[in-house]
Amino acid sequence: MPETTRISVRAERPYDVLVGNGLLDELPALLGTAAQRVAVIHPPTLIGLAESVVHLLTSAGLTAVRIDVPDAEAAKTAEVAARCWSVLGQAGFTRSDAVVGVGGGSTTDLAGFVAATWLRGVRLVQVPTSVLAMVDAAVGGKTGINTPEGKNLVGAFYEPVGVLCDLDTLASLSPSDLVGGLAEVAKCGFIADPEILTLIESDPAAARMADSPALRELVERSVRVKAEVVSADLRESTSVGGQVGRELLNYGHTLGHAIERRESFRWRHGEAVSVGLVFAAELSRQAGRLDAATAARHAAVLTSLGLPVRYDADAFEDLVATMGLDKKTRGSTLRFVVLNGLGSAEILSGPDQALLRAAYGAVAG
Repeated sequence: MPETTRISVRAERPYDVLVGNGLLDELPALLGTAAQRVAVIHPPTLIGLAESVVHLLTSAGLTAVRIDVPDAEAAKTAEVAARCWSVLGQAGFTRSDAVVGVGGGSTTDLAGFVAATWLRGVRLVQVPTSVLAMVDAAVGGKTGINTPEGKNLVGAFYEPVGVLCDLDTLASLSPSDLVGGLAEVAKCGFIADPEILTLIESDPAAARMADSPALRELVERSVRVKAEVVSADLRESTSVGGQVGRELLNYGHTLGHAIERRESFRWRHGEAVSVGLVFAAELSRQAGRLDAATAARHAAVLTSLGLPVRYDADAFEDLVATMGLDKKTRGSTLRFVVLNGLGSAEILSGPDQALLRAAYGAVAG
């Protein structure tokens, strides 16, 4: 069995992301000696894994409290966060205690937000159990919940003390859930590490196999991309004018988030981002930044993974209105991350409606 890979995030409070198999035993050490109580936040679909984590923690002399939260985006509400706070209060959690998020991206987003806000911050360890959570949501210190007006509009930058990407947990994913996470992997290939694209193109089937060496390498490479970007710009403070800091990671997300909201989050995040990536590539091409071959490569790579690259042709007006609430928007000015080429990006600010409509033609169908 390959050894555990350790990837460092050099943030305000540096931490490591561990990628490998059988990593749960690392959890007590990450929680530190001061913690007495640990809240394990998880969806109902992972009750078996959560109970294993609770047993591990109690065997280490800790008091573990399981908090069952809804699956997927239904977890990311103010009401669910308030219920988590209530459990922590009733259990007497102090600032030296800890929160562990066990689950996919929605669960780790919620767990991070609860940890960031309880007593203004308690120790946090993320145990992502999906490809999406491993390569994106659980790494980087962004936490948040949704509101009726949009996705992730309420949140905080809050770093974990460690992230355990135990690849054994991927075996329980449905094929569609595993594939959904690969949109973020492909994104990392386009924005920073083209070898990711080469790996996918050489064997798309292997990329979709939970126990394949190819998927492990894709996860590791994607985590490294995010770690490098986040280490340089934790709080999205270096995006000035056309320069791109951490906002680079939002490539494809402006339209993707709008699709998620229009679909009332019935679409998986990765499915919506996949369409958003094709749109962003075509916007880059239409704006004279990106060559046609690289733009076309987006749809080819994503299609080979089984991800959607088309959306409702009549949805353009609704999506433009929703994109006005995107976190990159400044005032009434829409801002998009666009590519100049593989690994080279900038911010396109205030594109006119005709340009947006032309770009949308690449995904309308």
